[in-house]
Amino acid sequence: MSPERVYIFDTSLRDGQQVPGCKLRKEQKIAIAEQLDVFGVDVIEAGFPISSPGDFDAVQAVAGIVKNATVCGLSRAVANDIEVAAAAVKNAVRPRIHTGIGTSDSHIRFKLNSTREDIIERAIAAVKLAKSYVEDVEFYAEDAGRTDNEFLARVCEAAIKAGATVLNIPDTTGYCLPHEYGDKIAYLREHVAGIHKAILSTHCHNDLGMATANSIAGIENGARQIECTINGIGERAGNTALEEVVMIIRQRLNHRYYTNVQTPMLKNLSQLVADTMGMPVQANKAIVGANAFAHSSGIHQDGVIKHRETYEIIDPADVGVDHSSIVLTARSGRAALAYRFKELGYHLRKDELDVAYQHFLVLADQQKEVVDNDLEILFNEKIFILI
Repeated sequence: MSPERVYIFDTSLRDGQQVPGCKLRKEQKIAIAEQLDVFGVDVIEAGFPISSPGDFDAVQAVAGIVKNATVCGLSRAVANDIEVAAAAVKNAVRPRIHTGIGTSDSHIRFKLNSTREDIIERAIAAVKLAKSYVEDVEFYAEDAGRTDNEFLARVCEAAIKAGATVLNIPDTTGYCLPHEYGDKIAYLREHVAGIHKAILSTHCHNDLGMATANSIAGIENGARQIECTINGIGERAGNTALEEVVMIIRQRLNHRYYTNVQTPMLKNLSQLVADTMGMPVQANKAIVGANAFAHSSGIHQDGVIKHRETYEIIDPADVGVDHSSIVLTARSGRAALAYRFKELGYHLRKDELDVAYQHFLVLADQQKEVVDNDLEILFNEKIFILI
C-alpha cells in the first residue's frame, strides 16, 4: 500500500509569535513565509487578522506573496472576526479561514458562559459565514483535549454539515497522554457522520512535553494534518515542533506516511526563526539543536568515526547540517584526538599520538572543550619537543 500524505500546517507566524517578546513586524513575517513556502509546508497560518491593524496588514501581505501554500487567517466564531479574516486572505492563491470555539465544559461554563447547544449553533453559524467567503474552511474545537468525546463528535459533525473541510482537534492545554489523544481521533473517525468529507488535524501543546508524541498518535489514528511550529515555539511551553514530526515521519514511518517538506532546509529555517524572534534554540533540541549531531564521549566518538549510524539515526545532511561534530573534552579518547588532528592535516604515528594524548588530557581537565587552536599549539609545542 502506498504511503499516505500528511499535510503540514505551520503556525509559527500565529501561535509561534504569541510568545512574549516575539511579536513580528510585517516584513519579518513576509521573510519567514517566503522560506516556508519554498520549504514545502502545505498551510501557513499567517496571523490573527482581527487582533490588530498591524496583524491584518501582515496577513494580507503574506497572502499576496505566497505562491504555493494555503494561507490561513485565524478567527473566533464571531462574525466580525470572520469577515476581517476573509478580507485579509482574499488575495491568496489558496485562502483558508480558520474559525472555531471552545468545546470543553470548562470553556463553555467559565470562558463562554454558555451551553452545549448554543456552542453547536455558534459553530454552525461561524462555519457557514466563513464558507460564504472561501471554499476551504477549517473549524477548531478549542480545548478538544479535555472535551467529552461524544459531545466533540456532535460538534464536528455539525461543522462538517455546515461546510468545514478541516477539523482541528486541539489539545490546547497539553493535557492528553498520547494514547488518550490517539483514542480521541479514532473515536471521531468512527462516530462522526461524513468524516470522510473533512481532514482531521492535530494541534498539540507541549505543557507536559508530549506535543510531538500526541501529534504522531493522532496521525496513527487517522489525522492527516499536523499543526506545528519551527523550533516548537508557541504559547506557554510551546507547540508541536515541526522538525520533530517531519523527521519522525521520514525516519520511522515513511512506509506509511510522507510529507512534502524539503528537510535539508530545516537547519537554516530553524536559525532564521530563532534569529528573527530572538528565541535561541536550546543546544540539546532534537533535530536542530547545536548538539543534535555532536559527540563528546570517547565511546560514542569511536563508534561514530568507525560507522556514523552506530550513534546517529539521522544523516545530518538530511536536515541541512554539514557533518557530525567530534567535540574534544576530557571524556574523549585517542580515536577522537587522532581524528581531529587528521582533519587539521596532521597524521600522527602511534608514538606521537600517545604523547599528544597525555598532554591533551591535562589541557582537557582545565577547560570545557579543546578547540583547533589548542591542537595546533599542542602539535607544535609539545609533540615534537618530546619525541
